[in-house]
Amino acid sequence: MQYRIERDSMGEIQVPKERYWGAQTQRSLQNFKIGYGKEVMPIEIIRAFAILKKAAAITNFKLQPQKMTEKKLNAIVSVCEEILSGKLDGEFPLVVFQTGSGTQSNMNVNEVIANRGNEILGEPLLHPNDDVNMSQSSNDTFPTAMHISAVLSIERELLVKLDQLIQTFIHLENQNQGIIKCGRTHLQDATPITFAQEISGWRASLQQDKLMIQNALSPLMQLALGATAVGTGLNAPKDFGKLVAQEISSMLGLSFVTAPNKFHSLSSKSELVNAHGAIKALAVDLMKIANDVRWLASGPRTGLGEITIPENEPGSSIMPGKVNPTQCEALTMVAVQVMANDTAVSISASQGNFELNVFMPVCIYNFLQSVRLLAQAVDSFNKNCAVGIKPNQPKMQENLDKSLMLVTALSPYIGYENCAKTAKLAFKENLTLKQACVKLGLLTEEKFDQIFHPENMV
Repeated sequence: MQYRIERDSMGEIQVPKERYWGAQTQRSLQNFKIGYGKEVMPIEIIRAFAILKKAAAITNFKLQPQKMTEKKLNAIVSVCEEILSGKLDGEFPLVVFQTGSGTQSNMNVNEVIANRGNEILGEPLLHPNDDVNMSQSSNDTFPTAMHISAVLSIERELLVKLDQLIQTFIHLENQNQGIIKCGRTHLQDATPITFAQEISGWRASLQQDKLMIQNALSPLMQLALGATAVGTGLNAPKDFGKLVAQEISSMLGLSFVTAPNKFHSLSSKSELVNAHGAIKALAVDLMKIANDVRWLASGPRTGLGEITIPENEPGSSIMPGKVNPTQCEALTMVAVQVMANDTAVSISASQGNFELNVFMPVCIYNFLQSVRLLAQAVDSFNKNCAVGIKPNQPKMQENLDKSLMLVTALSPYIGYENCAKTAKLAFKENLTLKQACVKLGLLTEEKFDQIFHPENMV
């Protein structure tokens, strides 16, 4: 491998000749071999940096054109566009477990933009600190990138896939009106419900989760940019934070604003904790729904067997013909990961000391992993399982007919205690409810038939 010599405030260092990064990126690569090649800074963060660097350059050009010239601006914008297109993805190798402020990843982006920009210009005009990082600090750019990446990943990935699953459940709900089945509480037989009502519970849970996530987006729209090192805005021109937030909003079609208190925006990550809490709530409901689906599909002969789900692949290396609810299993494993990530996000956010939180990389790494995994798992579950859910009506009817809790319909006529006696006798002697009720002398056959209508219990 061929190298070139790069220089920073600590001296000279060798950098691979074909790479656009510079000295500070190379030092980070050498000093933090923790999760190298695996736990790297999420690409969503790099894209968010490109957005904010572009917006910052445009704003600096408006506020101080004597420093941010049109020539410099055009070069910075061009490289940011290349980053956003994915052309330069290989230039951002730094791991999550680096400095807790994310300084090295900020400098990684600054160096790549400067070196690639100078290549485009054909002259060494751009400096990573003086030009690309103008009016900024790692302390305000990294939390800004955190918020931008969080909002974009939720809006453009998670909520899109969640809406598709909600629509699937709405379709299934409409398709399965009037099918009566046994309800269950405590994993025991309960009074009847319709299959559509059961599905409506899944659908409503997801709609409520979507609302909570959307409500959590507003605080994430507040950006730290303009705070610089400690929140005072040192070395940033007046209104820089406000104007750059407007520029980012215009670029993305969203309503970002400058954070009203920059000291809070640097040291606290409560907005991310709040949003991840809503994401965790979605994971919890998805766990419940996936478990319901695999319980209802259990069998095919010795389980509940009330629904069928798509058979996607063989389920056993030893038992021929076995098919398992693998999409449910994948979704529940993702839910577990998201619940675990919530702990990492929360503990990271609690580590704000004085004017800065220094657990930001691990905080956003876990946050974005949760969003990405949930979006992909919801999409997979929807396409490979949910859309193919079908009721097994004969089995539903069989289970309903055997349910002792249908006795609840008799309670207004013979009372709670007598209903309990009827259910216990029916279970003990393997009788129908009608046979047990008549044997106890509580109702005649005619009266039982007159008042006993399970279809009216839903």
